[in-house]
Amino acid sequence: MNNQKQQKPTLTGQRFKTRKRDEKERFDPSQFQESIVQGLNQTGTDLEAVAKFLDASGAKLDYRRYAETLFDILVAGGMLAPGGTLSDDMTRTEFCLFKAQEDLETMQAYAQVFNKLIRRYKYLEKGFEDEIKKLLLFLKGFTESERNKLAMLTGILLANGNISASILSSLFNENLVKEGVSAAFAVKLFKSWINEKDINSVAASLRKVGMDNRLMELFPANKRSCEHFSKYFTDAGLKELSDFARNQQSIGARKELQKELQEQMSRGDAFKDIIAYVKEEMKKSNISEQTMIGIVWSSVMSSVEWNKKEELVTEQAIKHLKQYSPLLKAFTSQGLSELTLLLKIQEYCYDNIHFMKAFQKIVVLLYKADVLSEEAILKWYTDAHVAKGKSVFLEQMKKFVEWLKNAEEESESEEEEGD
Repeated sequence: MNNQKQQKPTLTGQRFKTRKRDEKERFDPSQFQESIVQGLNQTGTDLEAVAKFLDASGAKLDYRRYAETLFDILVAGGMLAPGGTLSDDMTRTEFCLFKAQEDLETMQAYAQVFNKLIRRYKYLEKGFEDEIKKLLLFLKGFTESERNKLAMLTGILLANGNISASILSSLFNENLVKEGVSAAFAVKLFKSWINEKDINSVAASLRKVGMDNRLMELFPANKRSCEHFSKYFTDAGLKELSDFARNQQSIGARKELQKELQEQMSRGDAFKDIIAYVKEEMKKSNISEQTMIGIVWSSVMSSVEWNKKEELVTEQAIKHLKQYSPLLKAFTSQGLSELTLLLKIQEYCYDNIHFMKAFQKIVVLLYKADVLSEEAILKWYTDAHVAKGKSVFLEQMKKFVEWLKNAEEESESEEEEGD
């Protein structure tokens, strides 16, 4: 018996044919660039013809693979190296965004070219957004005129919803911010955006992606104040934007204040300390007493876990508000503040359905605690109430209002007798 291990047969000289689909095509954008550049040079400045050429070329050329190259050419005339310079060894075209006229009308026409291209080839959407983010990071590599054209185009694209406002995060790059490039670019961008739509549309887009509170980041840390932002954009003719940013900062300050207020209440801090803190914040953030009473009311009502049963919640609310009435009293020194509080109570009782029957009892309690005056209650009852639950609450208040009016008449007649 042969103990030697039998050798397995080996295949030599055999060639295996690779399937076409398994071959990894080499990434080579030069051929792609040649085709696009040649087409653009033939169509020239006729943007209608450019849009048609790009539409037709998508069927022959691999847009999905070479999206970045395609957008680089349409914007800068050729492929961009890191930093924003054009690659020397490649063919370029003069028929691109950076070589176009620097005016809004021309930029609107270019925006249409991009819009048509992306509507036709939906898969280019993400690549286009990535391209804009990249171009914003390359701003220092472009001339001032190129930056201006890109800013106007970006504003138009944002207004038309072709790209998301999240691309603005590229402008918060430290080097761009430090050298003032970001702020100057933002001026042109927001001007063309507001020109296309309006400040409300801009605000809605910014809020959608959480950019509404980040605009201050266009400036270095030492200049990141509401005053500096306001002056810079107002001087540049964008007062609407500076007003929006001021309002956002004020909302932010109010949210922070409410958060701190709730923490102080949950810790059980003394009312005099809470009042002193709030008054200091009012002065610092320029918050009116009317705004402040709204914040205090919300904080007071958020500082407790409410019973879900209607019959128990009223009792709980009265007990709670009796305890916090000195805090409410500290911020109702004006008639307008009292009315604001009444409207807040009305809205709260309407929005929280199990509080619907508690409205009158809360108002009476705050009247007795000297937080609400009879003038404010009568004014609210007569013409200052809002529509929310109006018929229910006016009905609840009817007897008490009659009592107030009678008391008022009695005191007036007593005064006359005294005279």
